[in-house]
Amino acid sequence: MKPRLLTLTISGLIFAMLGASQPMNAQRDEASAKSQARITKEVRHELLMLPWFGVFDNIAYKVDGYNVTLLGQVVRPSLKSDAENAVKHIEGVEKVDNQIEVLPTSPMDDRLRRRLFRAIYGYPGLQKYELGVQKPIRIIVKNGHVSLEGVVDSEADKNLAGLRANTISGTFSVTNNLQVVPN
Repeated sequence: MKPRLLTLTISGLIFAMLGASQPMNAQRDEASAKSQARITKEVRHELLMLPWFGVFDNIAYKVDGYNVTLLGQVVRPSLKSDAENAVKHIEGVEKVDNQIEVLPTSPMDDRLRRRLFRAIYGYPGLQKYELGVQKPIRIIVKNGHVSLEGVVDSEADKNLAGLRANTISGTFSVTNNLQVVPN
């Protein structure tokens, strides 16, 4: 009888340990979700604080656990390396995959950027987006091809920005990737 009682006791302990390990996994998952949310918040902050990050640059990112992937396009090569350096020093980040594209240098594209900026941000219906340091409508120009990135308040503003960009001579194509963020 004693060996059977010992077997039942050991079985009970094993089941208790297995049951207790489930909350530990849940706590670990919750902790990793919290750390991923913290890393995401800090990556966003660090990228927005880059000194040369302007309206003609678009930097996006993905956080997967402790790995960060940087995406987008920038005008200055130094901004690409600055973004990587800012992100890799965040506590908890183990790896940074920098896939940011440096746009080719072109006087024609530079003139086009300035004209697009005036056409979009100078238009009375879109002037509200000019306020603030970080402009919500990003103007990306690569070899005469224009891409509008960022966020606007309404579908009408998205369409208006696309129409304004299409009126500028010298553009080969305009891709309107603006996202509408509901209030």
